[in-house]
Amino acid sequence: MATNPGSIGRLPADGEIVAATDEIEGQPHLVIADIARDDAWISVSEADAASLSEWK
Repeated sequence: MATNPGSIGRLPADGEIVAATDEIEGQPHLVIADIARDDAWISVSEADAASLSEWK
């Protein structure tokens, strides 16, 4: 998968961003969330997520 990471704005100073894998509708997903805020998360299926080596 080709990636083009970029900034979409500033992160809140009081935010705490974490990533984890979780099961959503029976399929593994990568979930990235700001645990200091309600409903501040995004997910992508594990198959579509970029590996760490692809981000180098």
